[in-house]
Amino acid sequence: MSIAPKPKDLLQQIQAFDTFSEIPPEALQWMIDASEYHLYKKGEALFRPGDAVDHMQIIVSGQYVIRATRGGQSLELGVFETGYITGVLPFSRMTHTQAEGIALQPTYTLELHRQHFTEMVNRSYALTQALVARMSDRVRDFTSQRFQTEKLMALGKLSAGLAHELNNPASAMVRNAQELYQKVHSTPEKFKAIMTMGITPGQTDQINTILFGKIQEAPSLSLSLMEREERLDDMLDWLEDHGVEGAEDIAETFADFGMTVEELSRVEKIVGEQPLPSILWWLESTLSLERLVEEINEASNRISSLVRSIKDYSHMDRGLALEPVDIHEGLKSTLTMLRHQLKGKQIELVQDFCQSAPAVQGFAGELNQIWTNLIVNAVDAMSPGGQLIVRTYPDRQYVCVDIEDNGSGIPEEDQTRIFEPFFTTKPMGEGTGMGLDIVKKIVDRHKGKITLDSKPGRTVFTLCFPTA
Repeated sequence: MSIAPKPKDLLQQIQAFDTFSEIPPEALQWMIDASEYHLYKKGEALFRPGDAVDHMQIIVSGQYVIRATRGGQSLELGVFETGYITGVLPFSRMTHTQAEGIALQPTYTLELHRQHFTEMVNRSYALTQALVARMSDRVRDFTSQRFQTEKLMALGKLSAGLAHELNNPASAMVRNAQELYQKVHSTPEKFKAIMTMGITPGQTDQINTILFGKIQEAPSLSLSLMEREERLDDMLDWLEDHGVEGAEDIAETFADFGMTVEELSRVEKIVGEQPLPSILWWLESTLSLERLVEEINEASNRISSLVRSIKDYSHMDRGLALEPVDIHEGLKSTLTMLRHQLKGKQIELVQDFCQSAPAVQGFAGELNQIWTNLIVNAVDAMSPGGQLIVRTYPDRQYVCVDIEDNGSGIPEEDQTRIFEPFFTTKPMGEGTGMGLDIVKKIVDRHKGKITLDSKPGRTVFTLCFPTA
């Protein structure tokens, strides 16, 4: 940045800007005389995050881009050109910048130090009024932009978690489908061996009794790792002693279904020694197919459940009118959407729901925005291994929700400011300061109440909504 000589037609250039078109020339000339004229070369910074803001900057000519870091990523917030006014304005409370402005081409600015604002009020009410109006427009535009950024950040977190949650069952389905394909294509040879054994219908019935007994017992089977390993070792020894090929594969499958050496001996007693290997392979194939189909079914149900949670969370099939809302449905779908974040930090989730609590009158999608913002904030505040408690209970004509975490807490001096727009206790670049402002606006819209009780190790947001 360098100080440049002011061009002779600078007054005419300033008068051409919409903000100053109705301002008397003498007031504009005073502003020009009290200001410095700067040149920023291409690539040079007009301001950087954390810089003190002491000047009003008018872009006389040129162009610059504003970038900010959010969640470790650089976001472009907009490109601003000739005629734009940035920096501090009269009656503004801005003290420091949170983003950087980089010149995209040689950019000339007229910069007025804030020490002249008091004199400006005395010299020209019209000029002061025009700049205050510009500040109001800037706050409105900035609020809208930050609101969209907050929504995109929340959507990004949900999308990442959802992608992770969907990837697990989808990968399981692909893996099991491939294994199922291999099993089915290896069946003909084993089927041929069984058909040539010549066992009687009575023997078949006895083998089927053992087979379907194992299938029925499988869902309730509960073996410790040590118990399973002991059974696996015993079966491996038994199968190898009986000369059964592929003993390890057979033993692994049988262990999953709780088979014992006693049951193997029973199978041998039913069919005899010669058909035994073929019968055991047939049992292994049938049990393996049963397991693969069950796992595919479980994975597909998991995907279906996630899709249903997305639908419940976003309420894509609902109208825009107030309606009775069961807050538990929204809390459950929101927790499903955020499960990846909880798992990522090994957060213990405690759900203490009063299922008899009545419905509230509201907008389900907006209530879910509340749960999302508060739960994400709670997770961010906790160290790995923390505890999140979500509690519901009736309180006279209200239904209340507590969202409690055992994180670091909110400093007492900040507790009166947390619902202010743009105020955040998170490090620069990690929060927009809009989340709790959005929460407060939605609570007010629902004629509800929100309170905070916070100290190190325990922070509780309590939200109460009128019953339907």
